[in-house]
Amino acid sequence: MKGKRGQFGKYIRNNVRPQETENISSCSDLFTNHTLLAFLLPLLTQPSTSPKYFQSWKPISLLIAGMELNAIQDKFERVAKKQKVSSSKSHEWMEQVGREIEQALASIIQWDDNDSSISIDQKITELKAKLQTIDSQSNLDRPQRELNIDFAKYQKLLEKILHPDLSKTYRNADFDPHIINQIITQHFYREGLFDVADCLVKEATETEAISLRVQFQEIHQIIDALKSKRNLGPALDWASANREKLKDSGSDIELKLHKLQFVDILQNRNRAEALKYIKTHLAPFASSHMKEIQKLMGSLLWFGKLDKSPYADMADPIHWENLSEELMKTYCNLSGQPFTDPLSVTVAAGVEGLPTLLKLASVMTGKKQDFQAMKQLPVPIELGKSFQFHSVFVCPVSRDQSSEENPPMLLPCGHVLCKQSINKLSKCNTRNFKCPYCPLDASVAQCKQLHF
Repeated sequence: MKGKRGQFGKYIRNNVRPQETENISSCSDLFTNHTLLAFLLPLLTQPSTSPKYFQSWKPISLLIAGMELNAIQDKFERVAKKQKVSSSKSHEWMEQVGREIEQALASIIQWDDNDSSISIDQKITELKAKLQTIDSQSNLDRPQRELNIDFAKYQKLLEKILHPDLSKTYRNADFDPHIINQIITQHFYREGLFDVADCLVKEATETEAISLRVQFQEIHQIIDALKSKRNLGPALDWASANREKLKDSGSDIELKLHKLQFVDILQNRNRAEALKYIKTHLAPFASSHMKEIQKLMGSLLWFGKLDKSPYADMADPIHWENLSEELMKTYCNLSGQPFTDPLSVTVAAGVEGLPTLLKLASVMTGKKQDFQAMKQLPVPIELGKSFQFHSVFVCPVSRDQSSEENPPMLLPCGHVLCKQSINKLSKCNTRNFKCPYCPLDASVAQCKQLHF
């Protein structure tokens, strides 16, 4: 445990200012004050320089580096287009100049001393005049000037987007130390960083989080055996023990594990053993997965040369990686845990909304308004479909999003309004009201709450 504390201390000393760490004596202190932001940002933006146990943040750092990537791409394409135009003009000018010089040289080489009609000096003078004409007509300065202007704008855009002042969007908020410790501990357990998580649990006295250790330790042992040792035994034992739960959830992970085991036997052992494995372990799946069983039986004919057969895709190593991910997802599902841990989702959502917040903070600063004083954001922040975990109802009358205090209500006619809209239409339940979308009368008592 001391070793892990030493790693924490070393990283903090190297990355956080002394005045921010003077009150930090343990891991729990670190995660329960406002130093959290200062500590996490280097991990998110520079994972390559972070300790080994923070390398799992790399996908989030890629999100940060890709903020407003479309704007950068558009500006880059504009600069590239200008560069092509400038380069094309330059090449065209050089070719014209080259042709004139070659013609002048050829004329000089063929010049006869007895030819008194023109001298070498006159030929050179003519060449200078032609080159001056070409130079005046080429207009090279304009495309080069436009390229320089766009390139300067591109540099400013990169500096603005990739090096924003994140402190502008920071708002004072009351953190619940218990929730923060729970979220961070769960993240470490998910990533298999059990020593680090145990250190935090001990120092923060978050004994409730210990139950997660047993769950995630089991699945990490299973996945480690599968990925590093190509040993499917622990995974098959777990699937067999949870067969009924897997069946109820509609998962076919057990079949996939047996298929992978069959292919491994066929590749590394012998045909007879592979056939025996099908009869013993895959026969129970024949009634519902006959086509897949038939495919496995057909692959027996290609023993020793499966990679050159019509069934070569079965031997693709990617199946081991894909099955590991699916196994983790299935395990989390049966354990009542989300597949993506809350810390990653929270930080990713913050990164997604960060560009909008930065713009909002800049606008408010320009108008001399206090960003900290806002109780509600004046503009919505769209996070995309990947952050939509449940259905959302917006009342067609008030345009307000439903909530626990203002739930959606089903009218007798089948239309749906929010509770507050119904209260307004019924004058606080003092009379019947007409549905805004059809002529049917209704009363508050006839309306039923909907649950999404």
